[in-house]
Amino acid sequence: MPTLHNFRVQDSARVKNNYSESSLGTFYAISAFILWGILPVYWKLLHAVPTAEILAHRIFWSAIFVVLVLLYSGRKNFLTLLLDFRNRISLILTGALIGINWFTYIYAVHIDRIVEASMGYYINPLISIFLGLLVLKERLDRIQWIALILAMVGVLIVTYHFGRIPWIALVLSVTFGFYGLIKKIMNLDALSSLGVETLLLAPIAGGFILVQAVKGTGSFLTADFSVTGLLVFSGAITAIPLYWFAQGARRIPLSRIGFLQYIAPTLMLLIGVIGYSEPFTAIHTVSFGFIWTALALYTLSLIRKVRYVEKPIR
Repeated sequence: MPTLHNFRVQDSARVKNNYSESSLGTFYAISAFILWGILPVYWKLLHAVPTAEILAHRIFWSAIFVVLVLLYSGRKNFLTLLLDFRNRISLILTGALIGINWFTYIYAVHIDRIVEASMGYYINPLISIFLGLLVLKERLDRIQWIALILAMVGVLIVTYHFGRIPWIALVLSVTFGFYGLIKKIMNLDALSSLGVETLLLAPIAGGFILVQAVKGTGSFLTADFSVTGLLVFSGAITAIPLYWFAQGARRIPLSRIGFLQYIAPTLMLLIGVIGYSEPFTAIHTVSFGFIWTALALYTLSLIRKVRYVEKPIR
């Protein structure tokens, strides 16, 4: 017969397991955002290649890379995800959203607007948090609400400073915000769903690459050998952080992902300003001051929750 002690042990084990999953999810998410944050350097190395061509190679080689990993790991039935109508619609949507996001991001890097791209990824967490509250009914404590308001103020300041609609920032933030939401709701195997997403786009990308090869206008195998290598490796450099992100999105609240996403635009901002001499004004300093204060408060709230979870059950 179960005793009170047994129930306490089971509850303790459940809490520890949840904490372990949460920690792993946080690690995956942070890793993804760090790699995304330094990607502008990679795309800058392909500055001589048109944006559309880079996107086509990014999609095509991502599909090849992910499918090979799936086959190697024994998950050969990943295409069965398409048999379910709900999965099929969701994967078509996520594939389209990530395709638009990739194109806009590469285009921003190519026209020297990394700072505006970083602004998009500063806005994105706010959209993720908003979607978490509105759709998933997630809750924020008092400190997290204050952090959210401060972050919004910081984003509004930098948006106002632009003096125009920052379309690059808005496209990046909205597409990736909804991508994360759908990933969270569907809760599919991260690698399998990524394989299907890229395969759905691969025929279009492959056709584009083939047409360019026939016309003799493509860079693949005709430009410098390093360019060809970078185009091929763009599949791995694309798929790895997406896989990490999907693993994180399954394990932690969307609101936490929203705040962790500030890692990527911060790195992008530093790369744009320090590495490529893009302008950073006093207005930027003020707005990012609000954002970093928000991050500090949110981190404080997470530390308090972790301490509460780690308390032994007596």
